[in-house]
Amino acid sequence: MAERSVAHLWTMRLAYIGLALVIVFFHLIPLETVPRRWAPPDLLLAFTLAWVVRRPDFVPVLVIAVVMLMADLLFQRPPGLMALLVVLGCEYLKYRTYTPGESSFAAEWVAVCITIIAITLLNRLVLGLLLVPPPPLGPSLVQMVLTALVYPLVVLVTQLTFGVRKPTPGESGERPA
Repeated sequence: MAERSVAHLWTMRLAYIGLALVIVFFHLIPLETVPRRWAPPDLLLAFTLAWVVRRPDFVPVLVIAVVMLMADLLFQRPPGLMALLVVLGCEYLKYRTYTPGESSFAAEWVAVCITIIAITLLNRLVLGLLLVPPPPLGPSLVQMVLTALVYPLVVLVTQLTFGVRKPTPGESGERPA
């Protein structure tokens, strides 16, 4: 039984890494030659937050940091900034997820929306403080809103496709200390 759970744990960790690679791949391939006037939702961030809220044992901090650092490098963002902000946001959600009393999806969605807003605003703040020209405000805000709005769909896909659900009280899932 324990061997099956360890194998399942590592299978789900590899599934997250594979999903991240697929998202990055489709983000990088040139489907359009004309620049967009709007920014699509950050699916990598949305899936990462969904997996962290649902099953934090499937996505350890080191895996999140490496995946987001890889995305920073491939998307030509300042290396490590978004990775750090996402890791901090994920740790906040892990801490918040296991507080007793709030298990509704609405409370989860609000917490994730607050985290997405904080990541976006802190990213712009740090870029401004370091005198790095931030991306245009309009598309950043559109991406932030679309990422928050697409989160319920991401949770649905995560549950139906990958079977990533919150652990039941009788299930032996790892709980952060």
